[in-house]
Amino acid sequence: MIFTVTFNPSLDYIVGLDEFHEGEVNRSEWEHIFPGGKGINVSMVLKNLAIGNVALGFVGGFTGKEIQRRVKAFGCYTDFVKLKSGISRINVKVKANKESEINGQGPNITKKELARLFEKLDLIKKGDILVLAGSIPRALPEDTYENIMKVLENRGIKIVVDATGELLLKVIKYQPFLIKPNNHELGEIFGVTLNNREDIIKSAKRLQEMGAQNVLISMAGDGAILIGENGKIYEMKAPQGVVKNSVGAGDSMVAGFLAGYLGDGDLWEAFRMGVATGSASAFSDALATKDEVLKILNDLPLKES
Repeated sequence: MIFTVTFNPSLDYIVGLDEFHEGEVNRSEWEHIFPGGKGINVSMVLKNLAIGNVALGFVGGFTGKEIQRRVKAFGCYTDFVKLKSGISRINVKVKANKESEINGQGPNITKKELARLFEKLDLIKKGDILVLAGSIPRALPEDTYENIMKVLENRGIKIVVDATGELLLKVIKYQPFLIKPNNHELGEIFGVTLNNREDIIKSAKRLQEMGAQNVLISMAGDGAILIGENGKIYEMKAPQGVVKNSVGAGDSMVAGFLAGYLGDGDLWEAFRMGVATGSASAFSDALATKDEVLKILNDLPLKES
């Protein structure tokens, strides 16, 4: 079973209009509401790919109830910790002549409520996969990811970490199964500018030497690179398509990689599926569907490059 954790989920309220005028009353042309959060995105894409999973995390108040309702209605299993006080955040995204975002802070999470999440994580078994995605909210200790990986160490659980900066660096010693920085985040980790594929591969290998088993680097229109635990380097050009939405594309790549890996553990197939799924979400107004993924997958190279 695959488990995802979203520490600070949200309701994403997306409004679109031709032009936004600061300081004036603006009326939307269209609007959508989605449950948001990197782990939730992974869960929903996995569901679209017919892969069972459980979404974990924290929800609070009327917004938390709506997040859980929408994720369940989508067909995902949930086991959120329900907070006694506060409300899950609402993120407002304005799409006009320029894109703007206002992200909420999220509720306070007590030590007792954090302990309840650890109780749920303690039930994860050997052979399961855990996805830790996104940043740690200010309400939680900065070493929360480290503590989770320390508790689950040596249990035969494959842990995926989709985080950036110091948060990622501090957990690499626990040998996560997969990490997925993009090329810009990879450069920021080491405080350097990555000018070409050789620089990217060199920095990715450094992360592998520090403990990461597989390092998947997304590079938007320049494709992707995977540094595999088998010692191979896999590369793929970006599929052709019109980018409509970058939100959730990276999370979709993680979901696709896991879906491809579950077949027979073949890293090339996992990589192909990851690239296809991430691209399908980027080319869509919502998260990738299975049909959209398969359409792109059919055009990708069958053999390792």
